[in-house]
Amino acid sequence: QARPVESGGGSVQSGGSLRLNCDVAEYSKSDYCMGWFFQPPRKERESVATIYIRDGTTSYVDSAQGRFSISQDRGTLYLQLNNLQPEDTAMYYCAADNWSPAGACYDLESDYNYWGQGTQVTVSS
Repeated sequence: QARPVESGGGSVQSGGSLRLNCDVAEYSKSDYCMGWFFQPPRKERESVATIYIRDGTTSYVDSAQGRFSISQDRGTLYLQLNNLQPEDTAMYYCAADNWSPAGACYDLESDYNYWGQGTQVTVSS
C-alpha cells in the first residue's frame, strides 16, 4: 500500500473554512476508530477529532467544539474546518487503523497504525 496523502489544506483568512479529506477505504471497518491530529508550530502533535465507525460517535478537542466536524463515508475521512482562527494554524494529519472493539476512541498516537503525510492549514488575521 502506498502512503495516502491528505488534501484540502491551504491558506485562509480568519473566519474562513476548509474541508480536509483523506482516503481511508481500507480502514472503513465497524470496530475501528479514525481521527485527525494537528501539530501547531513548536507544539507536539495532538488529537483534534475522532470518530468511531460502528456508531458514528465523535469527539473533539475543546478548541474545535462547534467549529470542526469529522465525518466519513466508506472511502473518505473528512474534517470540516469552520470559523478558522490563527491559532488553528497547524499541520493536520489523517489517522486510521485504530482497532477498538470496546467501542471507544482515544487520542493516543500509538493507537493508530495508518498516517497520512499531513496537509498544512494556515490562518491569517
